[in-house]
Amino acid sequence: MFNLKKLNKLPDTPGVYLFKKNGSVLYIGKATSLRDRVKSYFANDLSLRRGLKITKMIQDATDIDWQETDSVLEALILEANLIKKYKPEANTLGKDNKSYNHVVITDEEYPRIILVREHDLQYKENLGFDIKYQFGPFPHALQLKEALKIIRKIFPFRGEKDLVKKEVKRKSALNVELGLSPDFSVVSKSDYQKTIRNIKMFFEGKKESLLKKLEKEMKDNVKKQEFEKADKTKRQIFALSHIQDIALLKEQNISGVSRIEAYDVAHLSGTNRVGVMTVIENGMIKKQEYKKFNIKTEKGGDTGALREILERRFNHEEWRLPKIIVVDGGKAQKNTAEKVLADFEYQISVIAATKDERHRVKGFLGNSDIVLDNERDILLANSEAHRFAVRFHDQKRRKSMRF
Repeated sequence: MFNLKKLNKLPDTPGVYLFKKNGSVLYIGKATSLRDRVKSYFANDLSLRRGLKITKMIQDATDIDWQETDSVLEALILEANLIKKYKPEANTLGKDNKSYNHVVITDEEYPRIILVREHDLQYKENLGFDIKYQFGPFPHALQLKEALKIIRKIFPFRGEKDLVKKEVKRKSALNVELGLSPDFSVVSKSDYQKTIRNIKMFFEGKKESLLKKLEKEMKDNVKKQEFEKADKTKRQIFALSHIQDIALLKEQNISGVSRIEAYDVAHLSGTNRVGVMTVIENGMIKKQEYKKFNIKTEKGGDTGALREILERRFNHEEWRLPKIIVVDGGKAQKNTAEKVLADFEYQISVIAATKDERHRVKGFLGNSDIVLDNERDILLANSEAHRFAVRFHDQKRRKSMRF
């Protein structure tokens, strides 16, 4: 039995939480506020907000531990390190979802720091570079990119397209002049290697050790009367101790109830399979936000195709999130959508539109109150998805017949 009184001890600070069952780690997550985040798992409508996997995890959990961090940035890194260490059953990272990002440090004279998707790591020979160090997986793509921007201000590193020495061209020089990237043509190899070691320590979660290392370097530089280097190190120590990660404090906000996304799959006996997303917002059709997907998944039928579409859609963290998702089909399609949402930790209601033999809506699976309040828009979104999918499939089929 879970001891709910322990929730009152949760701090209102960033950190990482670990749900456990008899000592075994079931699930790991990060939070801007540990108190608010963890308490949200015990809301009455959890099954509607978080999906079956997370609901079962909470039912099985008997305890919770947490680790506070000084910043959301450090919580992001700690979460990835702990998931890699414990491989919790309810965290699917690195298992059945191959789209999460890893941070890699290349094996070069002046190493670059590059984001690589998990899927691409399976084919390292095609990357075009050798990997010396690898960190991840990281589930939050946009936050990871913001995190790298913060780290780069403290420890300037080569990005994927930054050039050095003889490679420096006009475009790179312009970026330096504009302050968009450091001038690696004037950085010594030994100084740059120190930078890489510092970044490695930070991604390993060794900030305290890193700070002690930098403080020793600063004192050594003062003794050598290398005051410019000492001042630079002093600024790095201050930046690490006062990480400004305001951009990471912004949680993914789900837009109002008025935004609905509908999904449908179309094919002819399994050939030329396509999928679509349509959007209804404030009762209006938003055609400019419709999306098309050529299905790559060969197995799993319509539910496999739906999973692919939703995973690809939710990897676009820059797209606005809906409050309601409508899928065409029955319980299998609804369960598939809820599983994907649980994997991505989104709290979005799923409604499945069931059809008769003439493909007319005969009922809905999902929260009846949500259907009652939004039936007109749900029907419109579903109808648009079916029309758009059929049209896209027809276009693809005609194009394939010309070759």
